[in-house]
Amino acid sequence: MAKLSWVPISLFVLLSLVFLIEASSAGGEGSLRPEQCADACAYRCSETSHKKPCLFFCNMCCKKCLCVPSGTDGHKDECPCYNNWKTKEGGPKCP
Repeated sequence: MAKLSWVPISLFVLLSLVFLIEASSAGGEGSLRPEQCADACAYRCSETSHKKPCLFFCNMCCKKCLCVPSGTDGHKDECPCYNNWKTKEGGPKCP
């Protein structure tokens, strides 16, 4: 039986872990490019009756956080930066 070298096995394990970490973060924080914010925010704000302020703050938050939560409401836990940015009064800054 041939002996396996630890170097190739260790390298394989390390590369596998890097791949899994990258894959798990692909849909989360920082997954958008700034030029994608307008489309993401248009959908995020599509069901509100306050479109203009929603789009303004969503785009501002997206450009800072590079993330917009899925759906038209809620799901802010998907984007911690977007969720944790607060107004001076302590309310949510991002729609």
